[in-house]
Formats: sequence, C-alpha cells, structure tokens
Amino acid sequence: MADIAKYVVDVAKYTDSVNEDVVATIVKNLAPVLGRRDAMLVSCSDEKELQTVRKNFIEKKCGVDANDEKAKAATDAVCERMKDDRTKNRVTFYYLLAEELRCLGKF
Repeated sequence: MADIAKYVVDVAKYTDSVNEDVVATIVKNLAPVLGRRDAMLVSCSDEKELQTVRKNFIEKKCGVDANDEKAKAATDAVCERMKDDRTKNRVTFYYLLAEELRCLGKF
C-alpha cells in the first residue's frame, strides 16, 4: 500500500483533511487504469472526458445524475481548484469531486 501515500500527499495539496481510507478505495477502484499515463490523468479541457467522469464516477459512485447541474458544477469547481496543475491526477480529482459533492462517506 506504499502507493497510497503518494496519492494522499497529492490530495493534501488541495484539502486540509484527507481520509486515507477513501483515497485507498478510489485507488483500488481505479487500479486497472492507473498504470496508463493517459488514463491516470484528467483533462479539464476535454468536455467528452469530463462527461465520462460525470457518468462513471459522479453518477455511479456518488449517486448524482451525470446530467444534473450539480455534477457539472462539481467538475467545474474541481477543475478550477486544480487549474495550476497541468497533470491532474485522477485519484486526486475524484477525491475532490467526492468532497465537493459531500459523498466521501459513500467510500
């Protein structure tokens, strides 16, 4: 589980309180894609990718309809929060989405 620590450090750049168990769960869920650089990063300039994030994470994991304005507002907020980071780590992005949508307790 040494890999979890690097994700916790990255998440901690954006939030004061990091729940390591939630990070570990997100890493476990993303394990199949984390080995591929293009899949482990989120591009906020790619609307198609953001829609996929809304469908596959926000809707399936947080229970908020992907087409709901709340889902779009959450992705916009996280993109803004991470705007200075050219390599937006998917684990961190998803954690911040869950925090934004107040669904960390679902993990």
